[in-house]
Amino acid sequence: MRHTTSTPSSFKDCQPNEIELVCAVDELKPVNGASSFHKPGLETWSCAWSKDNSYFAWSCGDKFVRLVPWDKQNGRLSKRARQYSSGSTSDADNLEIFLENEEEDPDTEQEKERPIFLIDCKDYVWSVAFGSGDSVQRHDSQSWKRVKINTSSILATGLQTGRIKLWDCMTGNLLLELLDHKDVVRGISFAPDGRLIMASAARDGTVKLWDLNDDGNMYQTLRTGAKWNNCCKWSHNCKYLACVGSNKVAVIWNMDDTYKPLQLRGHYHDILSCDFSPDSALFATACYDTRVVVWDPYTGDMLIELGHLYPPPRPIFAGGANEHYVRGVSFSRDGLQLCSVADDGYLRVWNLEHPSDPQYIAEHHNALCCAFSPQDQRISVGDRMGGVIFYAAPLYVPSLQQLCRMTIRKQVISKEVDVLYLPVRLKEYLKYHDL
Repeated sequence: MRHTTSTPSSFKDCQPNEIELVCAVDELKPVNGASSFHKPGLETWSCAWSKDNSYFAWSCGDKFVRLVPWDKQNGRLSKRARQYSSGSTSDADNLEIFLENEEEDPDTEQEKERPIFLIDCKDYVWSVAFGSGDSVQRHDSQSWKRVKINTSSILATGLQTGRIKLWDCMTGNLLLELLDHKDVVRGISFAPDGRLIMASAARDGTVKLWDLNDDGNMYQTLRTGAKWNNCCKWSHNCKYLACVGSNKVAVIWNMDDTYKPLQLRGHYHDILSCDFSPDSALFATACYDTRVVVWDPYTGDMLIELGHLYPPPRPIFAGGANEHYVRGVSFSRDGLQLCSVADDGYLRVWNLEHPSDPQYIAEHHNALCCAFSPQDQRISVGDRMGGVIFYAAPLYVPSLQQLCRMTIRKQVISKEVDVLYLPVRLKEYLKYHDL
């Protein structure tokens, strides 16, 4: 097993001006204000961007989910969303709020067509995810269905009771309620190809697959061996599904008819979050053992360790209450940057080509989740107070070599690279062994 260990300084060996800072550009405030800090049930456990960057959603606590438009052109919240979050309007009907302001410049026609929603889920929300059904449907459109999901964007919310509720992003209406899980639904992920196949991971130890084109039929149950499952993610090529949980093991299933699992071992504590790179060639896991590990998801090789504590802790300390729990990890759209948040109070942005120290940082205490925007360099960070802060990472232009590698790896997995008639050095590059 090949891997490279990164031992970042945690800013002790670096002068403050040696690591650049990322700036906060927007903020979404909690429903009940910052005065409710530390009150159970008000945390932002999950946040998500829609695939086309038109909407952003987060679990803002107290059983609510907010769904707000995102201004793709300017890379920030829409004017109405910023005005709404500033507290200038009231939550009159707790569902749909249209904001109007005659004194300011009018919003674009696109923004006017996208309302703001405050959705009452009637239960504490632990996970949110967007799905879209914009591809050719697999089922006969003439067949009878209890619910026909023909919208281009839906929002799934995983609840504390084990239920999953699906909402129409254009109307705020409830579409379906799925009831098979027995405990907290901690992670939800849609297949990126638009088939409306959804995976959910729960603290009942199961991962379930749902077909939303077939009235939300649950057609497969998978198990990782963990008592609690914390996160699940589809690879971008839809060939693999990953899940992480409380047994220190990440499991990746081959999503053919056999569902053959690959177990990734190397962590010393519960794994809380995971993500695939855009070309599906890399897989990152965030763990309570103070590390983010980047893997080859096809071979199980450990490629890089990104430590959040210096000097690196011994396994017995990493496996306990070390006060540097890594809560979330997310890849950027170029595949060579990823962000992470930890209990030490920092957001870190890593460049995998130079992983010895974070490329950028921002001070953010009590962070629980983070997510890179799928379309730009914005990063959302949710915290225990029920709000979200958006950071603007500097524009990163990948090299032509990296763009070519991503194009190839979207079609060719690691094991297939080995049989190509190419120089060994080029094969190593295509397998990201140069990191």
